[in-house]
Amino acid sequence: MSFPRYPKYKDSGVEWLGQVPEGWAVGTLSRFTATITDGAHVSPETENGVFPFVSTKDVLEESIDFDNCLRTSTASFEYMLKSGCRPLSGDVLFSKDGTIGRTVVVSEDRDFAVASSLIIIRPRKGALDAGFLNRVCQSAQIANQVETYVKGAGLPRLSIRNLSRVACCLPPIAEQLRIAAFLDREISKIDGLVAEQRRLLELLKEKRQAVISRAVTKGVNPDAPMKPSGIEWLGDVPTHWTVASVRRLICRIEQGWSPECHARPAEPEEWGVLKSGCVNRGVFAEQENKALPETLEPIPGYEIRAGDVLMSRASGSPELVGSTAFVSATRTKLMLSDKVFRLHTGPNLDQQFLVALFNSRLMRSQIERAISGAEGLANNLPQSALKAFLCAIPPLADQRHIVTYLAGECASLDNLSTEAQRAIDLLQERRTALISAAVTGQIDVRGFVEAA
Repeated sequence: MSFPRYPKYKDSGVEWLGQVPEGWAVGTLSRFTATITDGAHVSPETENGVFPFVSTKDVLEESIDFDNCLRTSTASFEYMLKSGCRPLSGDVLFSKDGTIGRTVVVSEDRDFAVASSLIIIRPRKGALDAGFLNRVCQSAQIANQVETYVKGAGLPRLSIRNLSRVACCLPPIAEQLRIAAFLDREISKIDGLVAEQRRLLELLKEKRQAVISRAVTKGVNPDAPMKPSGIEWLGDVPTHWTVASVRRLICRIEQGWSPECHARPAEPEEWGVLKSGCVNRGVFAEQENKALPETLEPIPGYEIRAGDVLMSRASGSPELVGSTAFVSATRTKLMLSDKVFRLHTGPNLDQQFLVALFNSRLMRSQIERAISGAEGLANNLPQSALKAFLCAIPPLADQRHIVTYLAGECASLDNLSTEAQRAIDLLQERRTALISAAVTGQIDVRGFVEAA
């Protein structure tokens, strides 16, 4: 779909904005808004909470997740109410800490408060439409300005004052409503297509998991004779496989060292310590490391080598604990951390088969039970629990055959996933480009609202 330009333009006086349609005003965000403030700078009481307490994670693409947000006590809510932390219908929420620039319109009046990670932007009545303001905040022009104001390496932050400084352009209110209506309709179509691709990604992920789980528990020969494993949840296994605990498969489990490191990845010539996220979802990512301070001596024995099998021992996300990856290649001077296991196998176990086994549903369920049972060790996998896990192991030749089979099957599924992700990226780019062009008057969409 191609769009016309406006009949007449004028110089905006802002270099990066260039020309804007005649009749549009240009100024800072503070000029067009009634107030710009943020949420609560207190830690609210959440035990037996009643009132929703919304933070950045609860701001979805087009709505607020009231169902899964924290809830605060009546006393905390009343305190926050006095300090202006309760948004009103028609306000726009803008995330300013960590994930910056996530926005949503508050579509109803209800009793809830927001955390300090969110900015509450209140449009000036009769001058600025909330729907139009929301799209302005989602535009590339605002994002580019905001990026220059963001401070903090560990946790990026944007101040209220700096958000107030960003420049934008504003058509008359009637025109804002038409542009917002057009964008709502078109963005809904794009978001629907994105949702379809995300569903496809989930289906491909489930298919990949099912293929791996089937291969490492039943083999790849559908006609292979089976026998009872003797374990109810494992069921039947091929007759020539052996049921064993992990302690019989692994010679040694090694943990590394987690000193206080720099909050940045190591340079090529520096030593670095791997973070627990280096093996997320079964893929080794060497860039997930922190630089070792020059004042500390590295421990060469902990250096990672090609052929290693690494497992996440602890993580802030329970679903990532136990993630296992094979190190096919790595840079030098990367050390094992205390939050990552290095698994040493015997001569009758293929390392890549072991990785597939640990990333299967069979092991995943055992890992989840072990985590929930580790009292006082939140999201931590104890070595004792790991060694007690049960599985069925084929002869070495079968292990290698399964590894080859899975390489081909997973490559096909991964290619489809890559295509789906590429489609999502293109749709998201289209979304931002359309919003940016419409809210700066680079395209005239007024006629498309009437034709809809």
